Amino acid sequence: MKNILALDGGGIRGVFSLQILARIESLLRQHHQRPDLVLSDVFDCFAGTSTGAIIAAGLCWGMTVADIEALYVQRGAEMFARSAWYRRFHSKYRAESIAAFFKNHFCEDDAERSPALFGTSRLKKMLIVVMRNASTGSPWPLSNHPSAKYNDRARSDCNLNIPLWQILRASTAAPTFFPPQEIHMNGKNQLFVDGAVTPYNNPALVAVMMTTLPGYGVRWPTGRRSLSLTSVGTGSVRATMTRQTSATVNLLDQLGHAIPALINAVAVEQDILCRILGNCLHGDVIDREIGAIDGPSLLAPEAQLFNYARYDLQLDNLQTMQLNSKQTKIDNLDMIPILQEIGTRYASENVVLNDIIELTSD
Repeated sequence: MKNILALDGGGIRGVFSLQILARIESLLRQHHQRPDLVLSDVFDCFAGTSTGAIIAAGLCWGMTVADIEALYVQRGAEMFARSAWYRRFHSKYRAESIAAFFKNHFCEDDAERSPALFGTSRLKKMLIVVMRNASTGSPWPLSNHPSAKYNDRARSDCNLNIPLWQILRASTAAPTFFPPQEIHMNGKNQLFVDGAVTPYNNPALVAVMMTTLPGYGVRWPTGRRSLSLTSVGTGSVRATMTRQTSATVNLLDQLGHAIPALINAVAVEQDILCRILGNCLHGDVIDREIGAIDGPSLLAPEAQLFNYARYDLQLDNLQTMQLNSKQTKIDNLDMIPILQEIGTRYASENVVLNDIIELTSD
């Protein structure tokens, strides 16, 4: 059984994801009677977009969930360091601060603390990071698997030679929040932006494609007894317009609505496709028409490609608190304690040992 862990983008809302991961880690430690177990001991591939890429890289590095959460809590302000007032026209936050954060934490264990490359041996398992090449206009999901076409060490443009910090900076370069990341390849600079500006802010399905389709070189087998996929969201927020009449909607309203609406809609579509193609062991209701798609679907059990569990929560529909779109913005550091509380409660109510055993057993 090959096990994939896929982590959505969502800025500081990654703290919500970490509560789910902490629950998974704790249950697996109890089950295996190993208090030092980390998720890289169990999962074979970590896929992430934007903040999910940061968490995926940390887990693939061998970090505990608690260590990663401490970085978000203690260093969040460092990652979201505001640009000087005269640079606000270019981006809200400074690229240098978050780049320094990545360089400091993803480096080789040598005297110089040299930046780790994407092909570093310090990554214990397969890592997939989603970003968008703005220079070519195409999604760029990269993996560090040695069999991938563009990971051939003989190539001048081998992806394994890209510094890991640059890949993470690119995947987290949310438009207007951070400037694009330049990566020098084949004698020229190319600009990269946040992987959320692709169909793969929820990277679950692309992770399956990259580990199974022949073109990507990995060629893992499919089937309910061969492949499992655990997908963790950052707490979804519906993109809505607060104005009541079309006459009052202005250009800024439409611009502010369009991008979040598209990102959210495509993430849901990726979830639906995973539930149709796989055996859905856990997932909240999609809508009142199709339900959770956790029973018989288009494929017979023997034709389902993988086992699948999706953990996420609609933050703007909670009965215990009313969260508005401003509170749930990806850069609202004041939300950290609330995200911890909501995520811990959701994880305790939804993440159970039976699903984890099903997803990770041989």
